[in-house]
Parts: sequence; C-alpha cells; structure tokens
Amino acid sequence: MSHLMVVGAHISDAENMAGAVMLKHKRAGWDISIVHVTAGDKGHPTLSPEEYNKMRMADAQASAEFIGASYEVLPYKDGELEVNEETTWAVADLIRKYRPTVIITHWKGSLHTDHTNTYEIVHKALFKAGLQAFRREYPAHYPSAIYYSENWEDMEGYSADIYLDVSDVFDDYLKLLKTHALMRENYASFRYYDYYEALGVVRGCLGGFRRAVTLMQPHSLYRYERRSGLLVE
Repeated sequence: MSHLMVVGAHISDAENMAGAVMLKHKRAGWDISIVHVTAGDKGHPTLSPEEYNKMRMADAQASAEFIGASYEVLPYKDGELEVNEETTWAVADLIRKYRPTVIITHWKGSLHTDHTNTYEIVHKALFKAGLQAFRREYPAHYPSAIYYSENWEDMEGYSADIYLDVSDVFDDYLKLLKTHALMRENYASFRYYDYYEALGVVRGCLGGFRRAVTLMQPHSLYRYERRSGLLVE
C-alpha cells in the first residue's frame, strides 16, 4: 500500500500546503499520515496558548477525519522548536512506524524558524530512519521520494518543479481548509484562505490545469513536470 506522510511545523501547515495533495492521493487509495511537530498554539491574538491549544487539537482531529488520515501531534512548543536528537528521533520513529512511500514537508527558505527547523529535523530524521544499524521499536525505512510544498511563509529560494493537477479535489480542499478556525474565523492578519484559494487558480493557469498545486524536489533531483497523476505512479 502506498503511503503519503506530510510533516508540518504547526497544526494547519500540512493542510494548507498539501491538503489537496493528500485528498488526491487518498482518493487514489493511498494511506495518509500527518505529523504536526508543534500545535502552533501561540498564534491567536486574544486567546491564551492553553485555550488556543484546545482549538488547534480539535481542528487537527477534524481535518484528519475529513481526509481519512492518521495524525500525530508532537509535544514541542510553538516558537521554540529545536533541532536536536530528541526532535529528530521523534520524527524518525514516526517514519519507521508509518513507512511512507512519499514525504512532503517545508522548504527551508522560510521567515518562520519553526518551519526551517522542521525542514532540518525531517532531513536528519530520514538518515536515522533509514539506517539499519539504529535499533528502535520499528524497523528501518526510507521513503521513495521527498518533496517540499508551497507555503506563503517558505518562498525564499522556492522553485516550483512539479505542477500537480488537483482540479478534481479542489472544492474539497477548500472545505478542508475551513475545518481550521484559522481559516473560518479570520482572526489572523494574513488572509490565508483567500491566498490558498487564489494560489490554486494561479498555479492552474501556469501548469495548464483548472486548479493546481506545486511541489519542489531536492535540487539534486531537479526536473520540471506538469503532472496530472500521482507523485509515485
């Protein structure tokens, strides 16, 4: 069974940047897992982190149920995420547990340190997850491919390598976004929902589809593609 894992720095990052990709692959019969490295509970203008955490946890469950995905929320603090042995092994053990065929995560060119640190954690975790010599609860595993997803905060040096047709799931993607209070209640200074809705149109125009999302590959694997099918056929 093919499996897509999306690793986001905060609850809603994975859904914003790769929700349509998850829906497309779920519809094609893939298993989906989401890893939220932090809850992202410090971003509300009026609620305390404790109050906002309850909302974020409910949103993570609702979005996972909407997709039909498994999800994990790691216990690290929003805005304080560190790249160290603990965080690296936390992600590596989940890679070993879920055995994804493909991983999608943040690109490193971000204005948010939690995003850049998630990028670093995932890459260090891939090494630990794939090395047989490390004896852990689950056996070693290395995915077939890793991609970086388009996120408005991660655009420094981002270059779209793949335009993926998500026309058939885009309406559901917009519904998925609304499972998050961040999208429903308009309390953020940035217009997240409008941005991602419009981005699907713009990327569709450039990719030759009605609606599209883009992905970036590691530079050593660069090749430009317009793809209507799945990430691994």
